[in-house]
Amino acid sequence: MTDERRISPVLRRFVFERAHAGCEYCQSQARFATETFVIEHINPRARGGTTTLDNLALSCSGCNGHKAKKTQAVDPETDQVVALFHPRRQKWTEHFAWNDDFSQLLGVTPCGRATVAALQLNRTPLANLRRVLYLAGVHPPIEP
Repeated sequence: MTDERRISPVLRRFVFERAHAGCEYCQSQARFATETFVIEHINPRARGGTTTLDNLALSCSGCNGHKAKKTQAVDPETDQVVALFHPRRQKWTEHFAWNDDFSQLLGVTPCGRATVAALQLNRTPLANLRRVLYLAGVHPPIEP
């Protein structure tokens, strides 16, 4: 795919389908979202990132807003600066896990912990929605 300023409808549809209509960071499902999901640049354009499939991810508005231009953050356990989770290069389940009631995401690696903190993956409204969706039997999303 070409690097263009705008993301084409075909590219948008591919990214949405590849992510199974879920945020590639917090795992929110688009069908239950109160805000529009966006196609985000994993390596932001402001930092030289390109509009190519390997640099695009589906993100809820909350994760996208907290991520902004970040590509690194501090691991709260080690105080080391580490790279944020990269949905194209890393497997989600290797860096994150759910707590017992599936309302909170736990970072299980430095990258996972830094991403949970930087993107605020356990925002109160999101955790509350997860609780309700879990009780309804539709959370957590099924892994592809």
